[in-house]
Amino acid sequence: MESDPLVYSFFLIFSCAAVLATFALFTRQPLIVAYIAIGILLGPSGTSLVSDPALINSIAKIGIIFLLFLLGLDMQPSKLLNMLRQAALVGVTSSVLFALFGFFISLQFGFSIMESLIIGLAMMFSSTIIGIKLIPTTVLHHRHTGELVVSLLLIQDLIAIVILLVLGGGLIGSADYSRLFQAVLALPALILFAFGFVKFVLLRLLQQFDAFHEYIFLTAIGWCLGLAEIAQLAGLSLEIGAFIAGISIATSPIALYIANNLKPLRDFFLVLFFFSLGASFNLQMLPDILLPTCILSLLVLVGKPFIFRALLQKVSETLPLAWEIGFRLGQISEFSLLIAFIASRELLIGDEASHVIQATAIITFLVSSYLVVFRYPTPIAISDTLRRD
Repeated sequence: MESDPLVYSFFLIFSCAAVLATFALFTRQPLIVAYIAIGILLGPSGTSLVSDPALINSIAKIGIIFLLFLLGLDMQPSKLLNMLRQAALVGVTSSVLFALFGFFISLQFGFSIMESLIIGLAMMFSSTIIGIKLIPTTVLHHRHTGELVVSLLLIQDLIAIVILLVLGGGLIGSADYSRLFQAVLALPALILFAFGFVKFVLLRLLQQFDAFHEYIFLTAIGWCLGLAEIAQLAGLSLEIGAFIAGISIATSPIALYIANNLKPLRDFFLVLFFFSLGASFNLQMLPDILLPTCILSLLVLVGKPFIFRALLQKVSETLPLAWEIGFRLGQISEFSLLIAFIASRELLIGDEASHVIQATAIITFLVSSYLVVFRYPTPIAISDTLRRD
């Protein structure tokens, strides 16, 4: 009997991902790299065992929707204001500097202004996964280092969300002013509808049936995907709808429960998303993008620690602390990959620019992880003196 193509693709992806993820953990690497590597290995540039990455790509979009929904759930106003006060100047200034450096370097390699802008935007962000996962729990929750890292990452997350929503809405580069006008009207209407529906309908239903956990789970998924579809019908995007769906229930007591229960589902789809990025990576383009990728990677790996050190010292942080935070945030982000994916989908950048962002992400993930693990306390340090839980 012939196997179902979708089931066979899932078998290959998750079985190989489990094996390569084990190797990645043994070698102190972020799991994202393993998922992308599986995509390259199984996709058209490798063995072609998964010959229809477009199918997986469509499913992976759901991972982005859940990611933005969960980010919205975490956007509690009191928490935001407290953390933004701590590191607003450093976070915004560093992001602008990284974007400008990426933009001007990309121009020198012949990329268009729009492509250079997208590449510059992708250079702004540091990896939340590497930044948070490589900090010992005691440092993350009880020390100034952890507070600063979380604050800076949160500021970058806010900037990234705005960029993703604008890119996903197709508003950049659009000459269709009727579409822009429709979006300007639809966005506040969608926000008002979302908050009104949550206040008068959704929260009352959740409170009445809170003993049935599967009902909360299904209702949260339905709300996320439902508002995403409404947003798309209104001329916005799925991502905008999902993010507003998350924010609309962020201040309710049930938000934390929903966020914790949806994370496994989000992670499932994000594995597919990062696999699809790897599957779409054309190894034959590597010679064409090697030089700009190496220059941008060097800029990130060397420039970010120096810039963060200088900016943090300006706000009276100690030199050792400034260096440590600079190295811990010395890579680009999984948000950079999302930007590359959405910008490519909206035809704002070509394959070459998209591949430059992806390759820069992979290189900086790998090198930065090693720099942090061998230099600073982490839960996975090889040295006993640096290992902290």
